[in-house]
Amino acid sequence: MSKQPVFLGAEIVEKNLAYSTLIPLLEKALVNYSSGEEGGVVQPIRTIVPVIDGKVITDKRTAAVSAIATKLLKPSRAEVLCILGSGAQAHSHYRAFTQQFSFKEVKVWSRTREKAEKFAKAVEGNVRICSTAQEAVTDADVIITATMSTEPVLCGDWVKPGAHINALGACRPDWRELDDALMKKCVLYVDTREASQKESGDIVLSGASIFGEIGEILRGTKQALPDKTTVFKSVGMAIEDTVAAKLVYDSWLSSKANK
Repeated sequence: MSKQPVFLGAEIVEKNLAYSTLIPLLEKALVNYSSGEEGGVVQPIRTIVPVIDGKVITDKRTAAVSAIATKLLKPSRAEVLCILGSGAQAHSHYRAFTQQFSFKEVKVWSRTREKAEKFAKAVEGNVRICSTAQEAVTDADVIITATMSTEPVLCGDWVKPGAHINALGACRPDWRELDDALMKKCVLYVDTREASQKESGDIVLSGASIFGEIGEILRGTKQALPDKTTVFKSVGMAIEDTVAAKLVYDSWLSSKANK
């Protein structure tokens, strides 16, 4: 009789998935992906043995990739972080960004003040709750949009020149988080051209041109332009899940062997 697969739950995944280790591995994977056939990467099916709780992996690998993009594209003096949204991705991005960067102020907006207050109580550190998205965005150097909105919640007129935006929502071709004004004036980067041009409503509906993939910056074939207003549109890739899952599994095996 075959053995039942091992199940690694959320607590084990969280314990074995540190941003300090995950980010360098994802940087390498993004370079390989953007190298095409030369990089030897083929998008894998989203499965791995053993069975691993995927929610924490998705939350943390998404935040890690956003942190990579932000490291490359943020203005040299980035002091104010803005988060639009208060769900799981808002939480994972707050944790990743406060670990990886030194912001003097963090502002958050959610569709209901109750959710924003709940977010502020849950995270470690001071968070300024804003009454409107515009208030949160004003003077922000780095902006994260992590909403389930189907219509724009971030307007280009609110964004100060040179700010960097990580856009995580609007994951369907008819959904929006960013308005046309922002999409037309920004320098647009993505994790994957192929998927973004099909899945991202912000790109599909605005007709914005993609300047480059984050992996192309990392491998030196595209330029990072931190002095410009930049957007990183993330749709996610299976290779990111696979890298994170393998890290969890390898770390878990190592901890068992050392006991």
